[in-house]
Amino acid sequence: MDRFSFLNAAHTAYFSELYDQYLQNPDSVEPSWRAFFQGFDFGIESSDAVSDEVGGTQIVIPENLKKEFDVVNLIDGYRTRGHLFTKTNPVRNRRKYEPTLALENFNLSQSDLDQQFEAGSILGLGKTSLRDIVNHLEAIYCDSIGVEYMYIRKPEERQWIQNWLNTNDNHPSFDPEQKKHILNKLNQAVSFETFLHSKYVGQKRFSVEGLDAMIPGLDTLIERGSEKGIQQFVLGMAHRGRLNVLANIFGKSPEAIFSEFDGKEYDEDELFDGDVKYHMGWTSFRESDKGHNIRMDLAPNPSHLETVGAVIEGMSRAKIDTKLNGNEKAILPIAIHGDAAVAGQGIVYEIVQMAQLDGYRTGGTIHIVANNQVGFTTNYLDARSSTYSTDIGKVTLSPVLHVNGDDVEAVCHAFAFALDFRMEFGRDVFIDILGYRKYGHNEGDEPRFTQPKLYKAISKHKNPRDIYAARLLSEGVIADGYVKELEKKYKSDLEENLEASRKRDKTVITEILADDWKDYELGTLEDILAPVDTTYDQAKLDVLANGITKLPEDKKFIRKIERIVADRNKQYTEINKLDWGMGELLAYASLMEEGFNVRISGQDVERGTFSHRHAIIKTEDGNEEVNLHNRLDVKGHMDIYNSLLSEYGVVGFDYGYAMAAPKTLTIWEAQFGDFSNGAQIMLDQYISAAESKWKTQNGLVMLLPHGYEGQGSEHSSARMERYLQLCSHDNMIMADVTTPANFFHLLRRQMKWNFRKPLVVFTPKSLLRHPLVVSSKEDLANGSFQEVFDDQKVDKKKATSLVFCTGKFYYDLLAYREENKIDTAAIVRIEQLFPLPQDKIKEIIASYPNVTDYVWAQEEPRNMGAWGYMLMNFDQVRLRVASRRVYSSPAAGSSTRSKARHRKVIESVFETPKEK
Repeated sequence: MDRFSFLNAAHTAYFSELYDQYLQNPDSVEPSWRAFFQGFDFGIESSDAVSDEVGGTQIVIPENLKKEFDVVNLIDGYRTRGHLFTKTNPVRNRRKYEPTLALENFNLSQSDLDQQFEAGSILGLGKTSLRDIVNHLEAIYCDSIGVEYMYIRKPEERQWIQNWLNTNDNHPSFDPEQKKHILNKLNQAVSFETFLHSKYVGQKRFSVEGLDAMIPGLDTLIERGSEKGIQQFVLGMAHRGRLNVLANIFGKSPEAIFSEFDGKEYDEDELFDGDVKYHMGWTSFRESDKGHNIRMDLAPNPSHLETVGAVIEGMSRAKIDTKLNGNEKAILPIAIHGDAAVAGQGIVYEIVQMAQLDGYRTGGTIHIVANNQVGFTTNYLDARSSTYSTDIGKVTLSPVLHVNGDDVEAVCHAFAFALDFRMEFGRDVFIDILGYRKYGHNEGDEPRFTQPKLYKAISKHKNPRDIYAARLLSEGVIADGYVKELEKKYKSDLEENLEASRKRDKTVITEILADDWKDYELGTLEDILAPVDTTYDQAKLDVLANGITKLPEDKKFIRKIERIVADRNKQYTEINKLDWGMGELLAYASLMEEGFNVRISGQDVERGTFSHRHAIIKTEDGNEEVNLHNRLDVKGHMDIYNSLLSEYGVVGFDYGYAMAAPKTLTIWEAQFGDFSNGAQIMLDQYISAAESKWKTQNGLVMLLPHGYEGQGSEHSSARMERYLQLCSHDNMIMADVTTPANFFHLLRRQMKWNFRKPLVVFTPKSLLRHPLVVSSKEDLANGSFQEVFDDQKVDKKKATSLVFCTGKFYYDLLAYREENKIDTAAIVRIEQLFPLPQDKIKEIIASYPNVTDYVWAQEEPRNMGAWGYMLMNFDQVRLRVASRRVYSSPAAGSSTRSKARHRKVIESVFETPKEK
């Protein structure tokens, strides 16, 4: 007979795939399936049969086997759709889905329940009754845990999951001591919240109540993970339940938490603003119950709920690269989401798409959705189109578990599954804990305004601790009064901490990642402006230059790349004129020789958007990549990765990387400067404000191509004005440099400091190959970073106009001045916009005795660029502005119109006030 046609007739795609595999190689199929297929073949050969027609082919189907395959379909139905019919919602009735898993929908009936079927061997039951098969499937797929996994394409992963679930019918098997431990953690979760509720009435705390089982679940994850060799856990979460996690998982002193509730002053300088208590980060070093030393980092986060997910991935990757010798199994990122946020925030998709990429993988993240079934006041039916908030997990074929938050053992069991799968396959897992939110969005909110029916049910609902305690009491695991004693002891400890906190005058906080940053100080404005020695021995520079300008002779490359690399060698060894790309690559090489690492990521950064970098060189056949920097005999290492087409997620990842790796020069480069506005939340909440809010240092460098070359509104401006608006006192550095040597020294200065600040560099496009934008090897070896360049080409006594500008516009002004033989206008380049080198500018102004016209010149519209910033921060002289007029778009779409506007601005720079 045509066996494959018969299988198609049975409508079981998965079964067909397995059976085809069995026919080709029986030993490649899991033993229980192999036994079933052997019985199937025997049945075909020996049974009486009826004929059927499938696809025009006459085949013989044994009558007694038809129901066997109906049972196979039933098994497949439970595996595929069982999650839709679970008991996972503690406070609502589940939505109805059709078709159901009723026997009749699989050509079976109640009369078949006691018939024996070989299909039971698929489940490891052997030949057994349909009743036993259904009971087994109901227990695995339709009780307190729903599992989605049949879309996973790798048979070995599906088989592993099925084997794991088949054990004990996917139910936990905890001994009495383990059950008491779970109850203790659940009591801590519940008692902590009720204590705060009684002591700080009406204060926001965003309690975990309704999802209390997450605490013992996390405890299970950490304890079990430490036994499997995990040394570090990096957790990111929003505010819901955060204080409870800090107290009962991270071991943060309740005394410190209470002092934050009491509004105590921080024992810090006045420039430390701090943040609300449920945004702060924390690091703890603790010993697991089995004696394993572990480190736990809770990343600080803003109220942009999912932003921190990218940060913890970057932190984890940095630790893998710099601390854990590349061992992904020694660390576990844990992302706790809200149900509304995980479905609604686009950054989650960006992060999920990073999961298996070489530049961003972290060995698998466990995603926990604290599903309270309402977002602020929005019902879940208004919050997403997908069936589940976790459906995004299917993008990367991750298994998803839905679990009833009232069944704490099931929650711990789901966490155990997630950990085991992650450690086995290095992939993401999603756990959707269905619970509720006991109060409104915060403890002072009235939830019945928008969910009267739901909150009527919640008001009558027992908390998970009491539900579990009753269960253990009925099992004889605990006696009457056991829970009251647990609660009494825990609350007594809280009372002692509360009393101690109220005797303190100040709140003392611990910096996150303190040990990684023990050699670094918080940099001040004076520190940023102080000179830094960035010189580099020229003999060593010669060796590095030779190393990065010689291709390996045993490999073939396309001719054009051979010419580019040979030209770099000629730049250095013969003509001594180094372009932008050469200055940049030598900066990396020199830092690597001194023991620093370099990480660069962004869209097309390996080659560079404008083909100036070529840090990764492909062989002619495209089968091999060569990184010349990593062929140098130096201490440091360079990693450079073309990123996925993401800004928000990738900037967040690289920020997190820089947070955990201060000895790595971490760079994100935008394809065009204004593409960074896709990461605006990261810029506002982390990059510009993290040191002030959380005392966290970060040395992330952002390279933003900027300059008006007639390429239209989206390819001209890096939106300099937005970054400058975020500058305050000493929070970050803004630079717009104009020579390769100055870029070289700027990058070196970034790592030479004993502090870290974010650095934003407005990098050039047309200047990458401009004949005047060159530096000598001596400029690199012996120079230093220049915050401002005075004009060296004019007679200072003749100058009547002093023009201040920044970046690429300098060369446009210079060309016009020379073309028109103007000798009364001096052009000063400000290379560091923030902090402004006020003293050096003052010296320059004083050196021009006859200037009467002071100009700020920019190619951007007047309401953009640096003009507004200069008005606010520069008052040494009264400036006249020369710029495009105000516009809503950064630049004209027409190249002709853009050039005309550009020319008009340049002409206005050199007009005298009387001529206007």
